[in-house]
Amino acid sequence: MRVLMYYSNNDVRLEEMPVPKIGPGELLMRVLASGICGSDVMEWYRRDKVPLVLGHEVAGEVVETGEGVEKFKPGDRVAATHHVPCNTCHYCLDGHHTVCETLLKGTHFHPGGFSEYIRVPAINVDRGVFCIPDGVSYEAASFMEPLACVLRGQKTARLRPGASVLVLGSGISGLLHVGLARALGAGLVVAADTIPFRLKKAKEMGAHLVLPVDDTIIPSFRDANGGCLADLVIICFDGFIPLALKAVEKGGTVLFFAGAAEGATISTPINDIFWRTEVTLTSSYAGAPSDCHTALKLIGAGAVPVLDSVTHRLSMVEASKGFQTVSSPVDHDCIKVLVAPQT
Repeated sequence: MRVLMYYSNNDVRLEEMPVPKIGPGELLMRVLASGICGSDVMEWYRRDKVPLVLGHEVAGEVVETGEGVEKFKPGDRVAATHHVPCNTCHYCLDGHHTVCETLLKGTHFHPGGFSEYIRVPAINVDRGVFCIPDGVSYEAASFMEPLACVLRGQKTARLRPGASVLVLGSGISGLLHVGLARALGAGLVVAADTIPFRLKKAKEMGAHLVLPVDDTIIPSFRDANGGCLADLVIICFDGFIPLALKAVEKGGTVLFFAGAAEGATISTPINDIFWRTEVTLTSSYAGAPSDCHTALKLIGAGAVPVLDSVTHRLSMVEASKGFQTVSSPVDHDCIKVLVAPQT
């Protein structure tokens, strides 16, 4: 079978590997849609592990089931998540499934979602594979995992209906945050970025207002929000962290969602943020199986227009260009790249 072997963002090769053999409790899945995630192009995060096959935002068809698998059969349309928790450790029992060591280090597809077929391990089959609702395409279903991450972030930040939300960064994560915040009943959803194309996409995803990141953003937000700053600020690009700390209202929350550059730090006067403000700084990572289940239901209901974020659809032959496009700071017309491994 064909796979995309990742060596660096500028060196992704189309190579051949054997179709994986499955064991008891496992699935062989034919991958029909696989999204390129921002974490896929974080070279500093990958450099000690290359070469490898990436890809974890997948949807496809069950081809074969291992001994003991009863929930699925060949021909089932499914979406799968690559990382799942143990459900029994201290973190899982405390509700923090996404910092479980099993989720962080112990589960993954083989060889990776940018291949024609993947072996889904038994633990993932048990709690990380979901049937795609009728009427939902493979492309839309491939958004299950990234939307689950966004859902967990907004749950962690305790987004409430009627709240004002400022999303800083309108790449794919920011756009999903915009769409989900609208679906969950936020009263005002504002998207901000420096790139006009991304602001246009944010409007398509449901933002009530889009603002350029410049010296006018805070007064413009106040004007739109009755004089107040944001109840919730979601950071989807680490370069906007200083702005986020200035844009949150007293009693509000700042969600650190995006991964940062290697070695990035925060330097800000503590009293400006915490003294007499009751501001909460929080973070989230990944999504738990329950988040995946809910995300797929939201996609099925059409609550979040995930396909409106797609700007590139590539075959396996073209896909190496996708990594360069996603990682390039000068390609402003790229949001979401989907790869079709069977083409």
